[in-house]
Amino acid sequence: MKKRFLVSAVSVLTLTSLVASACSDGNSKSEPTKAPANNAGGQATETEKPLDKVTFTYFNGAGAAKDINTNETTIGKMLEDQTGVNFKIENLVGDLNTKIGTMIASNKYPDVMIPDAAIDEVLGAGAFIDLTDLIEQHGPNIKRVYGPYFNQMKAEDGKIYFLPFSNVVGEYVPDPNINQGAFWVQRRVLKEAGYPQIKTLDEYFNLIRDYASKHSGEDLTGFVSLTHDWRFFATSNPPMHLEGFPNDGEVIVDMNTFEAKTYSAADSTKRWLSELNKLNAEGLFDKASFVDNYDQYLAKLSSGKVIGFFDYGWQIANAQNVLKDAAKADPAKDDFVYFPLPVTFDGQKDQYLDPPGFVKNRGMGITVSAKDPERIIKYLDNLLTEENQTLKSWGIVGETYEVDANGRYYRTAEQIKKIDEAFREKFGFKYYDWNWPQYGTNSTLANGNAFAPGLQPEVFQMDLTDADKVILDKYGAQTYAEMFAAPDDRPWFPAWGIPKEQGSAPQIYETKKTEIVKKYFPKLVLAKPAEFEGIWNEYLGEFGKLDTADYEAFVTTEVKKLIEAAK
Repeated sequence: MKKRFLVSAVSVLTLTSLVASACSDGNSKSEPTKAPANNAGGQATETEKPLDKVTFTYFNGAGAAKDINTNETTIGKMLEDQTGVNFKIENLVGDLNTKIGTMIASNKYPDVMIPDAAIDEVLGAGAFIDLTDLIEQHGPNIKRVYGPYFNQMKAEDGKIYFLPFSNVVGEYVPDPNINQGAFWVQRRVLKEAGYPQIKTLDEYFNLIRDYASKHSGEDLTGFVSLTHDWRFFATSNPPMHLEGFPNDGEVIVDMNTFEAKTYSAADSTKRWLSELNKLNAEGLFDKASFVDNYDQYLAKLSSGKVIGFFDYGWQIANAQNVLKDAAKADPAKDDFVYFPLPVTFDGQKDQYLDPPGFVKNRGMGITVSAKDPERIIKYLDNLLTEENQTLKSWGIVGETYEVDANGRYYRTAEQIKKIDEAFREKFGFKYYDWNWPQYGTNSTLANGNAFAPGLQPEVFQMDLTDADKVILDKYGAQTYAEMFAAPDDRPWFPAWGIPKEQGSAPQIYETKKTEIVKKYFPKLVLAKPAEFEGIWNEYLGEFGKLDTADYEAFVTTEVKKLIEAAK
């Protein structure tokens, strides 16, 4: 089996240079990005300059930001100066499936879109055009960045309909932060408890109980859970992690037999829901978890009133950034910043950190309604120049980052302080952070610098506040990732990225399973404890009507195919 390049989280801090693999395209150089007046940003891949400006529409089904024109941001304006192209971004409000269903029914779409969890429905409706010829004719940088993944990106008909976001360019760099799953708790809770080692679910919930009891007059919420729309996985995924498995979605995969098994009706899920049921009976679970939308959930996390929750770091980033910005302005507010814990049921080895993987069932596509697909693909190709990838990630040299005598990128304390959430919106870091074709987060630039500033050792250390250093030191760590077990190699990862055709048996299974889960989880958590067992048995009865064995056999077969392909 091929060895995957993986650096430990500890070594990230001491690594002074990263050797990037050679790129095959002339646009792959990595010069610092300068301000517009100094010839900034990177060169367009076509020699002719656009004669007119155009605005395309872009729907982001995974977004959590205000709607905006990209040229209202510094990055977007620079890219418009290069290409003449602006995008009017519409982010999801309300239910994703309802929004996508309306588009499909009318056969009217934005020019480009990220349907996220509804991508199967979009593909099944024939809403995305084939990008193969466009890439061949106008996508030298797309071919450079995505070339190693083209075979994985092709649909069963051999065509490419969208561009994913998780492809690694150069070498793989691990993340010193926790942007994946964790059980989070306010720092003040750990401080008051004397910074205890919290490894088990019982220890974690008892920590919350003790703090809530001692602060009963402060109107605190013990535990909240995110259930809105497709983000329901933040409530249904924990049993997998509590058993010591990474996020493979609907299944856990045995590391010896590579057999995939669902867990939604397993003892682990019963145990998880039973614990939430107990919390609810004690008045420590937020009942509104099952009706709040995503924005309401983030607002609660930002309020300083929620003690703990389970979620993925990338999904709570907006709330966490608000809290961190407040703490930088007033160090006393660091108490409200959330700290990640690698909790499992019984203290077994955790696997919250993702191993290297390629997510091939999420991405951006150009729709059948697009006014000018050629112009769009040229914009995306230009975005993928090394210079523009540096721009979207690091910004402008002298303004948002510096370069030392050895060519290493870093940020000064003043720059780090300046780049708060408001700045990220205005500059465009927030809008170009993830939901575009790009180098995967764990990539390196051709000059050896980390693609993502947060993964650059110099930046990570500089970005730590005194309070960060204190709490990390209390747990004997220099990075948050050090507190979590290193990920085991899983060539198939993630199993949730295995494509399922719209209308296929596996896709229908997942849809029906989700309906049952969304119906019964609220009943199980909010029931009186004496009623829990009866409702669980009713749930098992409904779940038993699904052809789980057939679904597990499908995923197992696909997992083993991916393992063979990696040999």
